[in-house]
Amino acid sequence: MNIVGTGVGTGVGTSGGREVSPGMVSRRASQRIFFGVSALLFIASAALAIAWCGSMSAMDGMPMPGGWTMSMAWMRMPGQSWPGTAASFLGMWTVMMVAMMLPSLMPMLWRYRQAIGRTGKTRLGGLTVLVGSSYFLVWAVLGMIAFPLGVASAAAEMQLPALARAVPLAAGVVMLIAGALQFTSWKARQLACCRGTPGRSRTLSADGGTAWRHGLRLGLHCNSCCAPLTAVLLVIGVMDLRAMAAVTAAITAERLAPAGARIARIIGAIVAGAGLILIAQAAGIG
Repeated sequence: MNIVGTGVGTGVGTSGGREVSPGMVSRRASQRIFFGVSALLFIASAALAIAWCGSMSAMDGMPMPGGWTMSMAWMRMPGQSWPGTAASFLGMWTVMMVAMMLPSLMPMLWRYRQAIGRTGKTRLGGLTVLVGSSYFLVWAVLGMIAFPLGVASAAAEMQLPALARAVPLAAGVVMLIAGALQFTSWKARQLACCRGTPGRSRTLSADGGTAWRHGLRLGLHCNSCCAPLTAVLLVIGVMDLRAMAAVTAAITAERLAPAGARIARIIGAIVAGAGLILIAQAAGIG
């Protein structure tokens, strides 16, 4: 009996005429688990972010001079302490960042797993969790900075009507600058770092410390690369689901599309155009 190519007794099977080793089966199973867990995490974080934004949007904001409404994200709820308010904001900010950044982070994590997999190490799951945790820690730190600045800005705007009337104009200027930054060589360099493959030019050690530092580097690069679009989200409103979805789509497109630099410039043109419209409206033009 001819059993050549059947894989019987050899530990090697066939698939479509090709040999399938146990290692290939293990890698495929690892890939399915990775993307399955990532998808579940995205769905859970997106659902929580939508629920949070919906509950906050149900509350009436504060009408301000200049024809705009102040976001409830920067206000303390009745009976809530400031530390409690800050903790609530930070928790939901982090959940929101997971939902927004995970689609573009997944390919980077997968490339990291491939780079580490070449070393023959098997602790891919734990190392991937470390990379992701340190990555989102960087975004959490940004939330820690944004909250007191947002609260201080809201307090000043409530006390100074002239400052409040200037907010729509300032928002337009911020969006115009953010759009212009999308055309710069600085943006192109940051985007290239985020789209790069870890381990291509150097070897990554398969240990916890290296994984943690790698996640921090990814987070810092992503924060820099996303700074213009993050600024847009902050001036439009962190509770605005449409703004959150648009910024998520923009970040994902410029990271994953084949012509990422071109996509970034197109996004910049759209953001700058929206900024000019806001400036014109604030100035009473047209």
